Amino acid sequence: MEEITSKELEKIFNKRKEDSHKGEFGYVGIMGGCREYSGAVKLANLSCASLRAGCGVTRVIVPEKIADYVAPYLLEQTLFKIKDDENYHMKFDAEQIKQSLSKLKALAIGMGWGEGPDNAKILQFILETQEISIIIDADGLNTLAKMDKNILKATKCKVVLTPHLKEFERISGYSIEEIKKNKETIAKKFAIEYGIILLLKGHTTIVTDGEESYAVKRGGPGMSTAGSGDVLSGILVGVLGYQEPTPLAVACGAYLAGMAGELAEKQNTDIAMIASDTVKQIPNALKEIRCFL
Repeated sequence: MEEITSKELEKIFNKRKEDSHKGEFGYVGIMGGCREYSGAVKLANLSCASLRAGCGVTRVIVPEKIADYVAPYLLEQTLFKIKDDENYHMKFDAEQIKQSLSKLKALAIGMGWGEGPDNAKILQFILETQEISIIIDADGLNTLAKMDKNILKATKCKVVLTPHLKEFERISGYSIEEIKKNKETIAKKFAIEYGIILLLKGHTTIVTDGEESYAVKRGGPGMSTAGSGDVLSGILVGVLGYQEPTPLAVACGAYLAGMAGELAEKQNTDIAMIASDTVKQIPNALKEIRCFL
């Protein structure tokens, strides 16, 4: 399994033309939040990470009743409200979901989403009708685990799954012990069976579509803190705003997140750093990456 090289990083994070405009770098969406996990700051950090990673516009898509809590934390991002129930879970409305995804090139779904009764309907609708890159994380993975996974084989989307070991156990049916013993083999087998890109988190993160595979060995123990996975999803959806959804693009996004985490840990220590520290270090990580290109 290959590790990322400077030449490969250059393909993804190359310098931009002087006459560039935001439309060239993609509109992306982040769909999540509910009453239990309104996570206003978390969603803001996640969406900020996507902009720092280089997309042109980020749209934060949340249940209507938590929109007012999220809005004060958003500066450059835009906000889209979805009708919700009494527990602030999103309701399924085909036209409204389509509207929320208008113009998007990539979507990250599931962060702080909770266990809404319509989550599966929303995810199924997106997978069956949209032609975008979709990163499924957190409660999106929990939702998918309860659905017929064969929908992944028929989807119009390019799907990226970002589980940790426990989430992958629920989705794949393999035990954590089996996965640990045959991590690369099982990851490749699952990815090729369902036609997806799998980013399996760990000390060494594996990114594979079953044919092209990368090992990402960046990051540190300071990233073992609430919200780090959300920041990774934000970076990934940001990168997929202007890059085609390939294992290389996803792996380079993971590399950027890991390097930013290392810099955050150096400044804040492995004990004191928090996820938003990683977001703050994305620009410095990009500078370091460009230094050795």
